[in-house]
Amino acid sequence: MLHVCCISSSRFIKLGSAATTASFFSFSPCSFGEYHTAQIRMEKAQNGHVDDVNTDSRGACIVLEGLDRSGKTSQSTRLVSYLEGLGHSAELWRFPDRTTNVGQMISSYLSNESQLDDHTVHLLFSANRWEKRSSMEKKLKAGTSLIIDRYSFSEVAFSSAKGLDFDWCKAPEIGLLAPDLVLYLDIPPEKAAERGGYGTERYEKLEFQRKVADCYKVLRDPSWKVIVAQLPIEEISKQVQEVSLECLKQCRKGKQLSLLWSS
Repeated sequence: MLHVCCISSSRFIKLGSAATTASFFSFSPCSFGEYHTAQIRMEKAQNGHVDDVNTDSRGACIVLEGLDRSGKTSQSTRLVSYLEGLGHSAELWRFPDRTTNVGQMISSYLSNESQLDDHTVHLLFSANRWEKRSSMEKKLKAGTSLIIDRYSFSEVAFSSAKGLDFDWCKAPEIGLLAPDLVLYLDIPPEKAAERGGYGTERYEKLEFQRKVADCYKVLRDPSWKVIVAQLPIEEISKQVQEVSLECLKQCRKGKQLSLLWSS
């Protein structure tokens, strides 16, 4: 049976129907809840910063977000190639990571090959990110920049667009590493729907994407860099590269890692 990491009940605002969801899984002794609580105690310093990284040069964690078909994958790939061309160590990551056991369950769901409760799906997506958390921190501390195609923001936006409680959706993500930069590729849902391949996956429905766009607006904060995704691809790349290089420069100077949505 697949062992899926889960978050302790103390991390959730009322689970509601998700209580029945929890019984769907079998949990290992080293549960996600135990790991999550311990990690927050050990790693959280003042202002939500991770210990022992305040003076070390490191890689940057840069996340690209946006609606389906907004150009995230293309721009992520181009950014990694650009940074490597300048001699920086960089890797392209995507969430969900469909290569893991949890990721394979998500892939089946997204391809409409299986049906799952919305709460179950949300927890699976979160578990998929927690699977990679340790590796993510090691890579960054070793000096490798991670360019990430979708992160926690996508999951909160998509799940809340389905009607799940906004704060409940954020709760499983608390304690994951916060990105140093979020690049939001802004495109009207109607324009995204005109792009090739639209509609092949579960969530690529115009009315639903409109709801997702509204949820993204709630998640945005002044630290996000919003880029018009209808510009020529080269112009978008130029903007992405400029702001990413500045972010990388700050990380190499020893900018502290921090935890997502930590108070």
